Amino acid sequence: MNPISDSAPSTAPHDALAPQAAFPSTMEQPRLLLVDDEPRLLSSLYELLQGRGYQLVTAATGSEALAHLGKLRFDLVLLDLRLPDIGGHEIMDFINAKGIDADVIVMSGEVGIEAAIGALKRGAYDYLRKPYSREELLTTVANALKARRLEETNSRIATQLENSEKMYRYLVDSSPDIIYTLNHEGKFTFVNDRAYQLLGYRREELIGQHYSILVHEEDLERARYAFNERRVDERASRNVELRLKCHAGSNQERTFNNTLMTISLNAIGMHVPDQEVKKLEFFGTYGVARDITDRKRAEEVISYQAYHDILTDLPNRILFKDRLGLAVIQAKRKQTELAVMFIDLDRFKLVNDTLGHVKGDELLQQVAVRLKDCLRKGDTLARQGGDEFTIVLPELRDRDDARSVADKFLECLQLPFDLDGHQVHISASIGIAIYPGHGESIDELLRHADIAMYQVKGQGKNGHAFYDASMQDISHQKIALGQSLRRALENDELEMYYQPQIDAASGRIVGAEALMRWNHPTRGIVTPGEFLPFAEENGLMIPISDWMIGALCRDMLQWKGICANQVRLSLNLSPQYLDRGDFFEKMRGALLRYGIAPSQIEVEITENICIRNPQHAIEQLNKLGQLGVSVAIDDFGTGYSSLAYLHRFPVHTIKIDQSFVKEIHDEYGHYPVVLAIISIARGLGLNLIAEGVETEPQARYLRANGCMTMQGYLYHRPMPLGRFVDVLRGQGLPAGAGNVLAFQA
Repeated sequence: MNPISDSAPSTAPHDALAPQAAFPSTMEQPRLLLVDDEPRLLSSLYELLQGRGYQLVTAATGSEALAHLGKLRFDLVLLDLRLPDIGGHEIMDFINAKGIDADVIVMSGEVGIEAAIGALKRGAYDYLRKPYSREELLTTVANALKARRLEETNSRIATQLENSEKMYRYLVDSSPDIIYTLNHEGKFTFVNDRAYQLLGYRREELIGQHYSILVHEEDLERARYAFNERRVDERASRNVELRLKCHAGSNQERTFNNTLMTISLNAIGMHVPDQEVKKLEFFGTYGVARDITDRKRAEEVISYQAYHDILTDLPNRILFKDRLGLAVIQAKRKQTELAVMFIDLDRFKLVNDTLGHVKGDELLQQVAVRLKDCLRKGDTLARQGGDEFTIVLPELRDRDDARSVADKFLECLQLPFDLDGHQVHISASIGIAIYPGHGESIDELLRHADIAMYQVKGQGKNGHAFYDASMQDISHQKIALGQSLRRALENDELEMYYQPQIDAASGRIVGAEALMRWNHPTRGIVTPGEFLPFAEENGLMIPISDWMIGALCRDMLQWKGICANQVRLSLNLSPQYLDRGDFFEKMRGALLRYGIAPSQIEVEITENICIRNPQHAIEQLNKLGQLGVSVAIDDFGTGYSSLAYLHRFPVHTIKIDQSFVKEIHDEYGHYPVVLAIISIARGLGLNLIAEGVETEPQARYLRANGCMTMQGYLYHRPMPLGRFVDVLRGQGLPAGAGNVLAFQA
């Protein structure tokens, strides 16, 4: 033992400060304040602690010590009680009053007990009497710093635990799911705030309550296994669907729209080790309940839409067949009859063509409401598609029941329909098939009802008929229509109507699109959509297209007598016609025969023009281009390959499809597809025509953005050739106007 005494050499300068003392104290290099008024003792103490990883600061008076304590942070103060100006106890009082985080080791030569008691009362870590040994001092300093490190570590861990708990509580309470714990009796011991947000129950209302107060009565048995879950592995409850009850009482903060909420529950058991029996003891359940009410509703909506027509909200053909199948089974069991009706609206396509698809949809909705009001309880009305409806009438007493319902349908449809000021009159053709006399299967009954409906159509519409074995089937109906089409060609029943195209700048007619019509002897005017599909199926597109070219050339000869300028016409070609190897020769021959320059002809194509044989179509159009015939893209933008046409075909004109024009509701709006098509035409130097212009805002928007040629109901409806010629005469069409006449079959 080498005691430090008053005779120890003094080599440390008065108020010596180690070089690193200016840096903040850290646990890696603690900072010590050495306070003693004896220079030799202070120097010996400094030398003893120097080089041991400490930052050392010395003070010979109490004032100096207070000054250091006010400026720097210290981990440990080695303090002599006897100082010339301020005593050690007063310095400790200063440390405590200022809340200075530093431990104090008192070094004193006082022999009385009072000095030691006073120091310890003021929180001194230890009290060393002078003279003390080197080992005692070093050990005391090391122990004090070690205790300090442990205290700081514990404080840091406690802070981390507190922050972790706060974060956990925040995450739990912010969770979109209900998180809860139950004790072994199934009573809530914890529940997060989401329970109140979703169910209206406050936390204090649920703690201590059994989980069954929340569960719908019909789901209690299933809930018993999920809420009392004891397993912790993959066998634990996963995605158990339950219905929970919302708070029945009044709640000022939240209004609950539903009395029930559907959840998906996941739960695991909670266990603690039982030392006595050496196994885990169950003490409760931890669970997470997710609100899937919206998902269930979405599934219900999706399921509903899969079996219902979105436009009319009626069952679709899938649900209808299902209900018809059940009705057939029931009728077979009870040995009763049922009726199947097939309804097709008369003149609907005329309404659709003249007033547009939006008004057509409104008409279908109103028809569905009227038909539904005529049904008995247990009857099913469905929409098959388009303007076709089907009905099943189960448990018929006799056929008069079906006849009575059909008469009601026809009667209710006689009243006019109001479509935003337009008074529309329609009727219906109804075919009826009776089970089991007209068929015992779903398909037989529907097919025979459809055949009966066509029989009504052929007899003048607006009526009903029961199926009879003598009636032709569907294939015979198509054959009959094909024969009628052939007679139409022979009897010159086909005709072209023209819809003018307007120059937006001058308001003058600069062209026209011609639309084929069939003047049927019994059905009246028939639009292309009604007969061209049958023409394609029956191989009549070739002779119809041949007639079209001849009629087109004959009309052009009539226009020559009206105006001196050349008129260019566009032909919308059928893919079947373009596929024929002699198409080019037929076109060139017709032009030569009637003396028409190829530059007056423009061929309109759509994406299906090259579905069958694209390379052949390109070769045909290139040959026409060499001849001088130009190419236009009809309905531009509606097909996936429209842009490809600009590279594959010699394109001169593009037409904005009416489906895009119809979306224009505000002349100041933004319609990017229309703008893109206009930009493409402008950038490539192509002619541009907008189809289906029906309102002034549409016309102003197109004109403002650079589309100057347009057609639609806003200007003119399709008209016969004679009327169109009169319109041209009335306008006084000048020579050299460069008019374009577009033909569409």
